[in-house]
Amino acid sequence: MNSTRVDLRFNRQWCLAAALCALMAVAATHAQSAGVLRFKFAFGPGAVSPGYIQVLPTMTYSTAAGFGFEPGADLQAIDRGGGGSLRAGLIASDKPFFFSVAVPEGNYKVTVTLGDPRMATDTTIYAELRRLMLERVTTELGKLETRSFIVNVRRPEMSGGRVVRLKDREKTTEAWAWDDRLTIEFNGSHPSVSALEVETVDVATIYLLGDSTMCDQPREPFNSWGQMLTRFLKPEVAVANHAESGESVSGALAALRFDKIWSEMKKGDYLFVQFGHNDMKSEDPGALQTYTANMKRVVDETRRRGGIPVLVSSVSRRTFDAEGKKITDSFKGYTQAVREVAREKAVPLIDLQASSATFYEALGPEVSHLAFATMQEGTHHGDYGSYEIAKCVLMGIKAARLDLATFITDDFNTFDPATPDPIDGFKLPKSPLTTSVAPLGR
Repeated sequence: MNSTRVDLRFNRQWCLAAALCALMAVAATHAQSAGVLRFKFAFGPGAVSPGYIQVLPTMTYSTAAGFGFEPGADLQAIDRGGGGSLRAGLIASDKPFFFSVAVPEGNYKVTVTLGDPRMATDTTIYAELRRLMLERVTTELGKLETRSFIVNVRRPEMSGGRVVRLKDREKTTEAWAWDDRLTIEFNGSHPSVSALEVETVDVATIYLLGDSTMCDQPREPFNSWGQMLTRFLKPEVAVANHAESGESVSGALAALRFDKIWSEMKKGDYLFVQFGHNDMKSEDPGALQTYTANMKRVVDETRRRGGIPVLVSSVSRRTFDAEGKKITDSFKGYTQAVREVAREKAVPLIDLQASSATFYEALGPEVSHLAFATMQEGTHHGDYGSYEIAKCVLMGIKAARLDLATFITDDFNTFDPATPDPIDGFKLPKSPLTTSVAPLGR
């Protein structure tokens, strides 16, 4: 059967979308009654396998439908035949596009079938706020490939009527991090998807709480290591990134960010804590002592709930000495306080200040700016920098002999920040979402 391009000018598929809403409601109700929420989507025209919901390019996300493409998608729907199998149809594009599904808060296993039976494809997948899930999955002509990953979806509400106190940016450019849907970004030189399945899953969770160098940065050119960490973890563990730009440990406590995590934490879950960048700016004469006391409190409260705290020292700033050889310590004793709390409380420590400094020094003062979002930046990373810093974290996990090291993907073996990956060889597709506004905190 010849390829058929669906004419987007025709709106008759809106009727089909409305009809499918009722089908989704029935499917979701049945799945939830069994303790599992599961959706199965078949992309493109043609016959659809039993149990799958057909998705066509005209289906823009709406609250009523509960699924669909985010506005602005430029899509091609192709019927390859196949008699109702997942090879029958697909949706592809030469530009990034977003697909969302309304789901409750929780961890979800997402399984995608990528490829085109008659064309080679190249797909990179991000989730929610640009969390890297799959990096450059290529398929040869005539081949399909199925991959899975875990996505955490959250809401600001918690039991007892309490609500996380969100910043204004979390209600606007960062809204996808807190909304009622799971959003997938299909990116790459030729992203192509035949099927997508979403289902609730009970797995261990790695909670992250820290500042702008750790949080899910919403738009290019800014990025953080927390957004890259997901790419290096098997679909057996979730990452819930609660870090936020401009945040301090005292601010996170006051905003109930820790309470939100503690309200969900299960025995054996991890909490990675990285603060210092913003804490050190306080002019209170007792600020360092308060910081230290708060870090101890976080350790104790996490352990009381059966969680495993991991302390992470602040990522170094790009502050070379006069000779341009060594990175100077700009943290006024705050990173040392983290080390001391780790020793006193027998907490695993990932010394990211040390490993990131080694990384910058390896690049040198003339090249290291390429690890950051802009030429003027010395704090916030771009894609390459955050990718390399995430590898430093992985090595820290291994060095600390944490059990979650078993969840690291098989394609990651080791990393030495003194010999980082060549910048020229780093090719990660850019998200279409961009900004000129720097994150909070420096």
